[in-house]
Amino acid sequence: MADVKPRFITPDGLQRLRGEYETLFATERPKVVEVVSWAASLGDRSDNADYQYGKKRLREIDRRLGFLSRVMKAAKVVDPANQVDRDQVRFGATVELADEDDHRRTLTIVGDDETDAGNGRIGWSAPLARALIGARVGDERIVRLPVGEKSYEVMAIRYPAGDAKTA
Repeated sequence: MADVKPRFITPDGLQRLRGEYETLFATERPKVVEVVSWAASLGDRSDNADYQYGKKRLREIDRRLGFLSRVMKAAKVVDPANQVDRDQVRFGATVELADEDDHRRTLTIVGDDETDAGNGRIGWSAPLARALIGARVGDERIVRLPVGEKSYEVMAIRYPAGDAKTA
């Protein structure tokens, strides 16, 4: 347990995890418990699909709740809006990249528990994110991927607006 990685997460990512936890705990789980109780009252449980499926779904929900609870407890929230070195790629940065063929893509470096590649959010420990950390606009980074090496140039770096002390 000496090699435990910190569980960095953005405030938005933590909020999404809390929302999922609350929905599962306060809404979905009680509904499934109700179905299981109803199905159990019908008698023979061995041939009761509602009971069998409900118990399976309860185990899935409880596993997910346990996972979310552990992640939230270990989370170290890092607000990218407070980033001081905005000219370098750091955690929470939104980066526009261009590859050798000038294909552009935009991605945001987030916590590993909030990744969503389809929406351009990659975990900070992913090979591409690790290669980009510390880069500035105009820097070229070579990333070793399973399909081989790929070169990217950093075209732009953005961070969320800083905390404007609004009351």
